[in-house]
Amino acid sequence: MKIRQLFGRAFVRGAIQDDTLITVGDEAIIDVSQTNDVPLVAERTSCLIAPGFIDVHVHGGDGADFMDADVGQNERILRFHAKHGTTALCATTLSGSSGDIQKAVKAIAGVQGGGVVGIHLEGPFINRQRAGAQDASSIRPADIHELSALLALAPRMRWMMTVAPELDGARALIEHFKDRVLFSIGHTAAGYSEAAAALEWGARHFTHLFNAMTGMHHREPGVVGAAFVSDATAELIADGIHVHPVMLRIAATAMPHRIALVTDAMRACGLADGEYKLYGYDVRVAEGAARLADGTLAGSVLTMGDAVKNMVELADLPIEMVLPLASEVPARVIGISDRKGRIARNEDADFVLLTDKLEIDRVIVRGADA
Repeated sequence: MKIRQLFGRAFVRGAIQDDTLITVGDEAIIDVSQTNDVPLVAERTSCLIAPGFIDVHVHGGDGADFMDADVGQNERILRFHAKHGTTALCATTLSGSSGDIQKAVKAIAGVQGGGVVGIHLEGPFINRQRAGAQDASSIRPADIHELSALLALAPRMRWMMTVAPELDGARALIEHFKDRVLFSIGHTAAGYSEAAAALEWGARHFTHLFNAMTGMHHREPGVVGAAFVSDATAELIADGIHVHPVMLRIAATAMPHRIALVTDAMRACGLADGEYKLYGYDVRVAEGAARLADGTLAGSVLTMGDAVKNMVELADLPIEMVLPLASEVPARVIGISDRKGRIARNEDADFVLLTDKLEIDRVIVRGADA
């Protein structure tokens, strides 16, 4: 067994702990201890050692998109986001033809190395009125047989699916697959009562809270209100564009231990401003925002590293509160909290080393430098 040791400040059991020695062997953590007896071979760092980040909603990056249905390009996405702190992710598809989604799923299932821990189907069973940058012509009623065929293509994969609960067939779909698929309420025109009903049927998550859903009003709480009073988890895109920093702070404070930071990143993430494609749509990226010609937001160019930094600097939250939103909570969302999301014995050796300015110094994925 090859042993690797890190020593320094680390985020352990919900707090930043000095003089922490982390011992890694066979891609997993075999010991975490606080000590002044530091082995000579240990790698000392002045950075904060945080758990690796987990993104449960990401479409692409570095010029590639999971809808391209190309294994090599998928691995390129993984490598890119790993450099920016994401040590595990859910490859996310868009509303498209049945054939295109099947091709994308097959290519995702073909990725090697363990970085893909789930597939997030964002559509096609969503509401056209709240489609955002999704292809309206590909949106259709919920279909048990179509989802069953997709699940058969990657039977060992963990699955999420964004669904609008007001669609024909949504209830039957959720109730039929709720033990196999994490259903997320999103891209929806539902009101509070419809969202609450979907939670009763078995939905347990909300896709990019506030975006592409009904907001909260004092006489109609909307989907956002349903998220606040439920025990479900919810995503936040913390780029300072999709959601105002004050609302980021409110959501994280009102929903402690239930917010998962996501990027919703598209292929332009990491590249220069310019023109890009999102499943046939022309997208213009400028000043940190990706938009269609009519101004509709089309995903983001956010990385998880920047999402964490923004929650501290824009939303004014302590780093101890923010780190679980990028690690422990998303691990719980997608069902991998037994092996990822924390710095603890028997967890995967996934770490992000952050400078005092919350910049990423280094990323370690299953014990190896990314």
